[in-house]
Amino acid sequence: MVKEGDLVIIYFDEKSEFLLEVRKMLSFSTHCGNIKLADLVGQDYGAEMKTHLGKPYYLMRPSIFDLMMKVRRQTTIIYPKDAGLMLLKTAVGPGSQVVEIGTGSGAMTIALANAVRPQGTVYTYERRLEFVENSKRNVGRCGLAEYVRFRHADVAADGINEKNVDAVFIDVPEPWAVIGAAAGALASGHHLVSLSPNIEQIKKTKETLEARNFRRIEICEILVREMLLRHTGTRPRERSITHTAYLVFAQKTTPA
Repeated sequence: MVKEGDLVIIYFDEKSEFLLEVRKMLSFSTHCGNIKLADLVGQDYGAEMKTHLGKPYYLMRPSIFDLMMKVRRQTTIIYPKDAGLMLLKTAVGPGSQVVEIGTGSGAMTIALANAVRPQGTVYTYERRLEFVENSKRNVGRCGLAEYVRFRHADVAADGINEKNVDAVFIDVPEPWAVIGAAAGALASGHHLVSLSPNIEQIKKTKETLEARNFRRIEICEILVREMLLRHTGTRPRERSITHTAYLVFAQKTTPA
């Protein structure tokens, strides 16, 4: 059941959907008519409703995918297609202590905070203050702020405060410059994940990981192609999310 302050998806069709925070005193205008947000309170998710023009829409519960894709962006974001494997290739779960280097707009921070709650914490480092402030708003809007500690710092210069964390996620232009700090913060045997758009970046990252006693190093990319199902036939959609980044996975070891 929808309550005031909840985030909801207003769905008209595959081309028209909106993420809104429910506030009783507000209304929302669309090309299909106006919606009084007070009318949403007390409704069940999935309910079919109508605008003031009588146009139908559906009240949907947003997923973590929706929350990530609809953040206010000041940077490129880690796409959900990449974030899913990044999480599953680590041991991150409820109660985990996680470091993120490169908060950006906070999309990955949202995914991490959702994964570690209710007992875990995400310590996210960002060197640009304007990105910190924007990501705080994005994470807070999703109701996940209590699971995140924001650090305004340059990890390459200042290091990481936390020790023996369960995972480190890196999304900065020069990941090799922060791997030393990441290794110092990460518990032995645990996972580091780095994301970079270019081949040259991952080559240097892999060399640095090997020099820092990381093993089980794997590199991959993920492509997503949506299918169109029509009465006239089925085929792939003309546009798809292809290359966004290369993912580098590794685990820290302790030499004898």
